Amino acid sequence: MRDSERRTLRYKIENLNNLPTIPAVLKKIIKLLENPKTSLSDIGNFVTSDPALTTKVLKMVNSPVYGFPGRISSVSQALVLLGLNVTKGLLLGVSVFELMHKTMTGLWEHSLACAICSKVIAKDLNLKDPEEVSIAGLLHDIGKVALALEVPEYYQGLMEEAKKKRIPLFQVEDEHFSFTHAQAGGWMTRKWNFPRTLVDVIEYHHSPSLSKVVPDHCAVVHVADVIVKARGFGYAGDFTVPPVNPAIWEKLQLNEEKILHILKRLDEDLAESEGTFE
Repeated sequence: MRDSERRTLRYKIENLNNLPTIPAVLKKIIKLLENPKTSLSDIGNFVTSDPALTTKVLKMVNSPVYGFPGRISSVSQALVLLGLNVTKGLLLGVSVFELMHKTMTGLWEHSLACAICSKVIAKDLNLKDPEEVSIAGLLHDIGKVALALEVPEYYQGLMEEAKKKRIPLFQVEDEHFSFTHAQAGGWMTRKWNFPRTLVDVIEYHHSPSLSKVVPDHCAVVHVADVIVKARGFGYAGDFTVPPVNPAIWEKLQLNEEKILHILKRLDEDLAESEGTFE
């Protein structure tokens, strides 16, 4: 791909909401989130004005992704508990789920499993913001949605190449685009005025040692992504299970006993979340 084509593709990714295929509600959400003055009250009013969106938000909040099963009965209660940063990610997550289904079969399941696994690991490590880590896990592959929407046939070809060569999709992306879905996701969410913590994890989940904002969150999502792929939940565009960065393995002090515990909790929570958004 030529430099001019790469620049054009980046511009399109950053302005994804201009695509005619983007649902109207998602366009409204992106516009809302881009405004730095948007408050929890603004988001609450927006969600409650749309019954379908309200249902999706409450379903997600009461799922194992957050650990409040059956306890949250209103949007206002959910927003107060989660806070502005997590709410922004949650709103984007529930609104792109249909796009994930359309652009890559299995991507939503992979993302949901990664969100749950990220929460399990974050809680085991006693991190302060497990909900924020969880939403980062849910959104970590959002750049794939952008690429699949902007260059669908080309991107399908890259997935086939990754499968044939038995290498990670992000490696093939880098060879063809000189950037990856992780960087694409970072461009999008930065343009949409997302919290720096979420942008950082999305951008560096394949290279967590480069994280400067929330290295612990980035490390957790990196490991969760690998575990979910190894476990075979969903489909993220390739069948290759990349190794965990050795420095990250040491940073999180993981061992066989901890991994077995994580897998047990992941299986339990995934069974409980089965059918979310079907």
